[in-house]
Amino acid sequence: MIERVDEVRGSVRVWARPRAQQASCPRCQARSGRVHCRYERRLADAAIAGRPVEIELRVRRFVCENAECAARTFAEQVPGLTTRHARRSPLLRRMLESIGLALAGRAGARLAETLGLPVSRSTVLRLIRALPDPESATVRVLGVDDFALRRGHVYGTVLVDIDTRRPIDLLADREAATFAGWLDEHPGAEVICRDRAGAYAEGASTGAPSAIQVADRWHLWHNLAERVEKTVAAHHGCLRAHDIRPEIPAAPGGPADLAEAPEARRREGSALVTRTRQRYEAVQALKAQGAGIKTIMRELRLAKETVRRFYRAANVEELLAKPRSGRPSLLDRYKPYLLERWNAGVTNASALYREISEQGYHGSQGGVAAYLAPFRELAAAPPAEAVVPKVRQVVSWMLRNPADLDDEQQLQLKQARASCPHLDAAAAHVAEFAQILTGRHGERLDAWMVGVNADDLPHLHRFVAGLRRDHDAVLNGLTLPYSSGSVEGNVNRIKMIKRQMYGRANFDLLRKRVLLAT
Repeated sequence: MIERVDEVRGSVRVWARPRAQQASCPRCQARSGRVHCRYERRLADAAIAGRPVEIELRVRRFVCENAECAARTFAEQVPGLTTRHARRSPLLRRMLESIGLALAGRAGARLAETLGLPVSRSTVLRLIRALPDPESATVRVLGVDDFALRRGHVYGTVLVDIDTRRPIDLLADREAATFAGWLDEHPGAEVICRDRAGAYAEGASTGAPSAIQVADRWHLWHNLAERVEKTVAAHHGCLRAHDIRPEIPAAPGGPADLAEAPEARRREGSALVTRTRQRYEAVQALKAQGAGIKTIMRELRLAKETVRRFYRAANVEELLAKPRSGRPSLLDRYKPYLLERWNAGVTNASALYREISEQGYHGSQGGVAAYLAPFRELAAAPPAEAVVPKVRQVVSWMLRNPADLDDEQQLQLKQARASCPHLDAAAAHVAEFAQILTGRHGERLDAWMVGVNADDLPHLHRFVAGLRRDHDAVLNGLTLPYSSGSVEGNVNRIKMIKRQMYGRANFDLLRKRVLLAT
């Protein structure tokens, strides 16, 4: 019963007391009307007109008259308003939990304060952690993939019900034993969709030996794309060798060398190249001592696939061998024009910058000046050459649907294939595999692998060798309709949640938000 309502320091304060004459003991459920004492209890409730609400509730403590009950006294509770030891009403708690699941700590606290529900960000996170896990049910089609807790160092596993597309659990690592243990505790999986990682294949075989394993088609295409890029990089020189313009041999230290020197220095001094060289030396040193891949994984704390690549590489240049394969510079398409204008006598960097800006250049004037600086030192520039497509451009043309290429791209791809029989064979194999993958013609897989091995394409041979090691799952992936698309969607969602939590995405908190947020 409400006794009075006042406004106190910007908040609405309500004085009330229960009307009931009796209350039930929470232990024995016996009714009692014998009052032991009374006391004031303050509760926070949902806001009114954007202002916080406090309830001053005068409650009673009753004596339990059941002689067999262990409780001597008990406090009365008002249904829908109070719970034991709570300082917030159930309604307010549910509101803060919903805000926390959607926005996490800082953002959730800011929104709650705007709505008249002042709370600290740490309290919001505590409320999320206190939520119970969702009830588990038998999953018929299970999707599994890893995600980065700390990229390059710590990884976890997300498990998704493919039928409902909802995450059902998160595991703290991506080890085979952990996954197998989860499957053993949650029997019933009939189909397991996974990527090409050996740990998940081993865990699925151990924990659910009767389940059908399906290799995800996106990962198959991604793995192929990586091998195609290496193949194109290895034969990229063929594109320049078959340029319609004759090449003039460049003298050492001439304009052509100076033009390439800054890019070569930048590439050689990059963090990626430095790290690759250091890792290669460390892996090869342990290999020389007789260490195996798993031992090196533990010693250097690297992923299995990373160690395998460095372990099998003949030299570090094989790992770095991507001639002209970096991301295209904004200036690349305008370099022939700059060289032509320079050789015509226009050497003012500002004027040339304005000219190419009118043609669509969006880079800086400093980039133009840096490119022209070596020519200014020698007072000469190399002749303008036709732009040779980058490795990634050629790979992109090979991997895309021909119907999505414009006329110029189709012509350039045709010229690239004509310049090198290896590139022509690789493009043909890619096109055939695309038909197998999109049409789910798994029955053509074995013949395709035989055809690839018949050509001199060592990088694609490695791809085929990987398919053979995982043949049953690959065949299922290219035949059955199951896919890990919803798993990848949940991995992207996990990334968003991690960024939203400002470094406080500990595994337990992250797991609660992923499983409970809708």
